[in-house]
Amino acid sequence: MRNRFLQDKRFLTSSILLAALCVLALIAPIAAPYSYDAVGVGPNLAPPSPQFWMGTDVLGRDLMSRILFGARVSLAVGFCTAAFSLVLGTITGAVAGYFGGRTDRVLMTVVDVFSIFPMLLLAILVSLVLGRGFAGIFLSIGLTTWVTQARLVRALVLQARELPYVEAGRAIGLSHPSILFKHILPNLLGPMVVSLTFQIPNNILTESFLSFTGLGLQPPYASWGTLANEGFRGLLSYPHLMIFPGLALFITMIGFHFLGDSLRDILDPKSSIGSHTHS
Repeated sequence: MRNRFLQDKRFLTSSILLAALCVLALIAPIAAPYSYDAVGVGPNLAPPSPQFWMGTDVLGRDLMSRILFGARVSLAVGFCTAAFSLVLGTITGAVAGYFGGRTDRVLMTVVDVFSIFPMLLLAILVSLVLGRGFAGIFLSIGLTTWVTQARLVRALVLQARELPYVEAGRAIGLSHPSILFKHILPNLLGPMVVSLTFQIPNNILTESFLSFTGLGLQPPYASWGTLANEGFRGLLSYPHLMIFPGLALFITMIGFHFLGDSLRDILDPKSSIGSHTHS
């Protein structure tokens, strides 16, 4: 298994890229030349230059500094909402799939209700209650994305509960929680991790969309979505305001995409062989 990780160039490249992005986000206060809200550090709307590598915005703020600080928000939203979805979706899907019957029907009805609830409408309602901030974004995304994880885990548990090792666990008197959480779920980590690597960039993109439409963080706080929103207004005259936040998003999406694909091939070689044979 370890050799497969080390030999997969997509995994190594995407891991290094994403690790570098996370490190830059963590050390943004040190790596950024200026604070994200420092006004007038340079000329207003200056193009990229040796002093300001990505130019400045309408208030003379250093765009590179704002992108580095924005990475903290965008990545935090992606990871935190994915973790929320993982926990809630895994517990719900596992219990529904393992026990079946009425428990399954009740829990999957709850899943169906959340799945048909429009995320944009939920974001508006949450922003009215909690305001336009990190908590509102977290709830808006988390409450509408955990259902995907729940359905995946339920399907996997439905298959796993009929396997011989589960029957053996029941025969020797293991409790249901022990069978489910100590034996079934650990064997499903592969597909769950792969699903998570695809969900994180989707959540980052969702946060960017909400911020772009004005339902996310409000200035002077920066995320890649708010920066793209600010840059879109002056796209034709000052394209650097849109290009660099968009490039940060693009690189992150590509990194997670390749990471998810490589993990799927490494953790489930059969799917990789099947896809190569088909092609």
